[in-house]
Order: sequence, then C-alpha cells, then structure tokens
Amino acid sequence: MDNSKRPTIANVYRGTFIHSTQQTALQILEDELLGVDTDGKIAFTGRGVELDRLSQTFGFSPNEVIQLAQHEFFMPGLVDTHIHACQYSYAGTALDMPLLQWLETYTFPVESHFKDLQFAHKVYSQVVKRTLRNGTTTACYFASLHTDASLLLGQIANNFGQRALVGKVCMDRNDSVKHYKETNQESQEETCRFIAELLKKKYPLVRPVVTPRFAVSCTEALLGQLGAIAKNNNLHIQSHISENLEEIKLVKEMFPDSESYTDVYLKHNLLTDKTVMAHGCYLSDEELVVFRETGASLAHCPNSNISMCSGMLNVRNVLNHNVKLGLGTDVAGGYSASMLDAVRRALDTSKVLTIQNPEYETLSFQEVFRLATLGGSQALSLDDQTGNFEVGKDFDALRVNVAAPGGPIDLLQGEDPKTILEKFLNLGDDRNIAEVFVAGRKVVPFTEPATE
Repeated sequence: MDNSKRPTIANVYRGTFIHSTQQTALQILEDELLGVDTDGKIAFTGRGVELDRLSQTFGFSPNEVIQLAQHEFFMPGLVDTHIHACQYSYAGTALDMPLLQWLETYTFPVESHFKDLQFAHKVYSQVVKRTLRNGTTTACYFASLHTDASLLLGQIANNFGQRALVGKVCMDRNDSVKHYKETNQESQEETCRFIAELLKKKYPLVRPVVTPRFAVSCTEALLGQLGAIAKNNNLHIQSHISENLEEIKLVKEMFPDSESYTDVYLKHNLLTDKTVMAHGCYLSDEELVVFRETGASLAHCPNSNISMCSGMLNVRNVLNHNVKLGLGTDVAGGYSASMLDAVRRALDTSKVLTIQNPEYETLSFQEVFRLATLGGSQALSLDDQTGNFEVGKDFDALRVNVAAPGGPIDLLQGEDPKTILEKFLNLGDDRNIAEVFVAGRKVVPFTEPATE
C-alpha cells in the first residue's frame, strides 16, 4: 500500500466479531482483527494470524491491539427505525386504549408541553442517553410540532454522539386537541426553518427528516407540500401507515379518491427510496409491490403493535416482496426504549403467526438480528455508512460482555459464539453492553460530566 494513501489507524481490536451481510443473516468471525482509522471508519479486517503483515501494511504496533475477553464480542450498533422522543416521559404507561383514542387522551396533551424548552431538554437528554446505553447507535426520531424543541433534540443527539434522523412533526388537521396543530402555512414555514437551521449546524451524524405525522392529521395540500420539500432538499421522509383497522377506515373516508392508504402517500410524492413508514400491519400485496417499486421501507414495531392491540405484521410476507424492513421501538406506544426488546417482540409475533398457521415460516433469531442492524440501516438508506463491519463503513459497534458481573446471563457449559449471541439477544440488557461506539468514537460509558 502507498504510504501516502494509507489511513492513520486509531485503534485495532482483536476477538470475535458478529454481523450480517447481504448474503448471510449471521456471520461469525473468530480471532478477527479490525482496524479503525482516525475518521472513525473501518480501515481493514483480517485474521488474527495476519497480525504481523497487517501491522506493517497499516503502520500500527501489535502491542497496541485491544484484545477482547473470552466472553466478549463486537456486533454492529442497533438501529431504531421509529421512535417518538417526545413520548419518552410516559413510556411504560398509558397502554389501555387503541391508537386514535390513545393519541387524543395521552399523546397530544403531552407533546403540546414541548413548547417549554426546559422540559424538552430534560426529556430529550434522557431518551438519547437511555437509547445509547441500550445500544442504539442510530435512531430515527419523531419530535413534536415545535421547531425549537426539535432543533434541541438534534443538538442533544449530536452532543452525545448518536447518529440520528430528527423530524419536526407536521399536522394541520387535529380535531381532538384544538391547540395541538398548525395551519398549513405554519407547517410549511416551520418545516423549512427546521431543515435550514439543522443543516446549518453541520452536525456530522444528525440529519433532518420530513415528518407528516400520518395521513389522518394532514390535509392533502400539506402532504403535497411536504413531498415537494423533501424532494427539493433530497431528504428522508417518515410517517405511519396501516397501523390499525380504525385508522385505515378513517383514511378511506378522508381520502376517497385514493385506492389505498399507500396510494395517499404515493400521490403526494412521499414514497421514495428515503422513506420509512412505521407499522404496515395491514398492507395488501399490491401495496407492498408499490413499496418495493418506490424503494420505500417499513419500520416493524412489534411491541407497540401488541401493546395497543393494533395488529401483527407478517414480516415474512414483507421480506418475500423484497421490501426493505427494519425494527423500531415506537416509544411510547411500545413501552421499551430497548432494541433488544424489539428483537424479542419480533420473534414473539412471528411465533404467534406460526401458532395461527402452522405452515407459516417462523423468523429465526439470526434473521431478526439482521433486521435490528443491517436491515435497519438499509431501511433508513444509511447502509453505505453503517449496519455491519464492511471496510469503508463507520465503526458503529457494541462491545458485548455476556459474562458481565451482576448481569442477567449465566454461562454454564462453554457456549460457542452463536449460542452466546442468542443468549444476549434473548436475555441481555444494558449491563452486558460494555462499550458503545458511533463512527469510531466511544460514546458509552458516558464521559463525566456528560456534554449536553
């Protein structure tokens, strides 16, 4: 290698690395070397026996290699494709009614408090810290209607080092809580201000995402304007689709000229290869074809779907249609901010579908591991930057210690790496996540005092 083109190596790790590739749901690399350069990118990978050659090629000392312990492994950071940061304050409560009544009774009144920036700072600091501790290196956030509070969420994610898409929610139709909505003009202007001010900050890992709350809360005019704003700025788009039957019926009544819920978004240029739609429990095969053709993706939020009795997404059918799919926590409709919970609930949902239909092909833990990592990065169109340990991508990673003292996992019989991963996915929690890296920077444990 030409020394003038050789990256400067910041850290080299040796041990077990577990990730997914496009071809393989689970790839286990034992006694692997991985080098991270000073830009936080993966500079090389190789076998442990190649240490001397790699150290000469990339100019690092073998004595500086960081060795993982026997019961440790690296895995890619978890990707939460759908989470409402402003609902975190009541996560774990208020799960006693279906979606539309839940929004009116709990969500809109709480979200209206985010005009208070002190309150917003308190909640947003906690949700970013909590998700990072739980291994979420990338989060796609819904904020509230409030531009300044949404900008604050972007600042907090940047300060703590989380990769984030942040959306100021747009809604110009809300009959249930009169004071929690915008005019069409306000929504347009404030969305444009939010985008301009967030981009002006030049945060390396935080980007704006155009966010119509869902079709029910937006006029056709606003949906069309938001589609144009996203196109003109080449931005991501996020919203909700086909979450529960009552909502779908309402969309049909409100948009009689559209063939389906999907068609509402398609007509307004809101389905692109940078769109992620949450839920999709009741999408028809024809609608899934539209998703595949437009490159739009789905965020599967199984905890929320179960907790609010919304429905169950047939993930196998989505994957068979070659639609991009990631997992989401959907706090606070989902009660847990941990992506490990999303993994478990995704497996549970798949097994319930198998109970209902014994011929259903149940998801494996390996497949759901991929959905939580590489699948999520693909769903957010960030897989050129993150999602696995391919050379050239950012080093977004969790250092997992399955034998953490006082942790929830007991190892009793010399488990192999595949078994150790399965135990972590089913039993582990933040006590097992020793370190979290985003773009090569160690963001957990937090440095004290934490920068906010």
